[in-house]
Amino acid sequence: MSERDEALLIRVRALERAIGEIGTTLDEGTTCRELAAFLAHHLRGTVAVDLRAEPGVPVRRVASAGPSGSGGGPIDTGTGAAPPAPAAAPTSPDRTPELAVPLAAGGEDPLGQVTAARRGGADFSADEVAVLWHATRLAARHLGHARRLAATEDTALHLQRALVAEPGRPHPNLEVAGGYLPAGPRALVGGDWFETVRLHFGRSLLVVGDVMGHGLDAAVDMNAYRTVLRDVAATDLPPHRVLRHLDAVVAEDDARRPATCLLVRVDPARGTATFASAGHLPPAVFGADGSAEIVDLPVGPPLGTGVGGYEPATRPLGAGETLLIFTDGLVERRSEDIDASLARLASLRLPAGSGPEQVVEEVLRRLDAHRAEDDVALLAARVRPRPTP
Repeated sequence: MSERDEALLIRVRALERAIGEIGTTLDEGTTCRELAAFLAHHLRGTVAVDLRAEPGVPVRRVASAGPSGSGGGPIDTGTGAAPPAPAAAPTSPDRTPELAVPLAAGGEDPLGQVTAARRGGADFSADEVAVLWHATRLAARHLGHARRLAATEDTALHLQRALVAEPGRPHPNLEVAGGYLPAGPRALVGGDWFETVRLHFGRSLLVVGDVMGHGLDAAVDMNAYRTVLRDVAATDLPPHRVLRHLDAVVAEDDARRPATCLLVRVDPARGTATFASAGHLPPAVFGADGSAEIVDLPVGPPLGTGVGGYEPATRPLGAGETLLIFTDGLVERRSEDIDASLARLASLRLPAGSGPEQVVEEVLRRLDAHRAEDDVALLAARVRPRPTP
């Protein structure tokens, strides 16, 4: 094998290693450290990676690497295109060949700069320069993908929060509090939502639903369900007939994802709550003493099947009792039977007299919902006490 063929083989193997060692995660810092470590090993020199957090801001040093015990050479933190590879020069202990390339992929704007220096060594060869450029472009592409994904997730999260944070207003005779938690810091949001609708004669309709799947598509479908629900609920039909109508409307659109949904019509004047469930988990009621009870309900099929078959159930909602409706992410845990999950909720004992806001906060905390495996949406409501004459 000729000397040139051997150099090309070394170059190809280095590029293969770069693909396997750079961009193993979506974390920017990790990708930059992987890039610096790979280049420092391959170039036998000191490498620094400077990155911009966003366009228009100065770069900052996020990663560096070099041979053990090497002092490294001075490293420029500016930006700019890489100079052409210089010709090889005799080794000198006082020489510090230095090379800087933009951290960019294709025609995209540079995200920063990568600088390589080699104290007391020969200038970088053409093959070494080629590997430096290839590895840097590879890292830049991973960084670009990660940033675009983060932007998409952020958009989805803001959309989800905007949708669940702006429910309709119930009657003033009802105290309500809601909460929403995404599943993890990088998880795409799903179709979990809650809603309140003001009805005639001092009544309010409380809703919680969960569209199957995650991401923007689920969030868009969730908004469609919510819009149809508001229109149907305005007719003041009982909860089970609202579900029938909603199921029939959604079943006509094959593009819509199925969803579970729980409706509760609260009538403060009569002190009652009427429920209807479309494949959803049952609610809980916390008594004035802080004890919890899971409400036993008939459960129909999820929305979107067109099957119907929803039935109402009514129970008293006494003074001081707080109703809690929620999506499955609040209670479900991997490899655990759902009955055990609901039993854990039923075993909670909250401070006596807890109102909706305290119920939401305490339940989220005690069930460790901030580390749940799925999105969590929940809504708590309590009949507001009538002022005494």
